[in-house]
Amino acid sequence: MSALAKASGALKSVDYEVFGRCCVVLALIVLSHYFPNQYTEEEARKLGVVGWVKNTSQGTVTGQVQGPEDKVNAMKSWLSKVGSPSSRIDRTNFSNEKEISKLDFSGFSTRY
Repeated sequence: MSALAKASGALKSVDYEVFGRCCVVLALIVLSHYFPNQYTEEEARKLGVVGWVKNTSQGTVTGQVQGPEDKVNAMKSWLSKVGSPSSRIDRTNFSNEKEISKLDFSGFSTRY
């Protein structure tokens, strides 16, 4: 078991999709698609979780988070209630939540 898991309990993995206005309204400005993900990456690093985030063609933000259960739960709360400063979160769906024996990622990144 990794030092991260030993320090904080069981490791968890969860997939997510965030619905709402995640700067997609400004999609004509190329950088606007990047900013929600920048905030997600920043929060993930602050909390100490790993995984990825990606904008979808349907205007949602999707990804996966892995880490100690308490930190994954904190990230789930952030994804459900806070998000980027200019976002409006209507709902967040979580799926495939499970306990894992090791992390599949070494950091948190934006996928394109």
